Amino acid sequence: MAHSRARRNPADGRAPVRRAASGFAVLLLLLGVLGFVPGITSSYADLRFAGPGSGARLLGLFQVSALHNLVHLALGAAGLTLARTVAGARAFLLGGGACYLVLWLHGLAVDRRSEANVLAVNRADTWLHLLVGAAMLALGLFAGRRDHRR
Repeated sequence: MAHSRARRNPADGRAPVRRAASGFAVLLLLLGVLGFVPGITSSYADLRFAGPGSGARLLGLFQVSALHNLVHLALGAAGLTLARTVAGARAFLLGGGACYLVLWLHGLAVDRRSEANVLAVNRADTWLHLLVGAAMLALGLFAGRRDHRR
């Protein structure tokens, strides 16, 4: 058997890039669901569909709206679907990472009180988007670059 830098974990038989994509997909699904759970989302009565008027905070820190939660759920579902193949997993990590970096830039540029803040993001969301985007891009670029197509 040829030596490969991107060895599969014998515990699950999946390439590292597929495990990374699945992990991020599950994280996004979890964030989307938790954004709709009173108690975990503080000021739940102030949850709005979209816009800066949503006063709900996931974990008391991250501003959320219903649209923000739905975006996380949609990206998570897409990630689980794409993580079935190495190429799909890499596409999810790269595309999702790029999207999160765009959201980071949007969060830096937008007036948080204006209607342009359609997803209802605050400063904590903005910096979390940078971390998630950078991590997804890095994993998409470097996780198992020599994986066999599966």
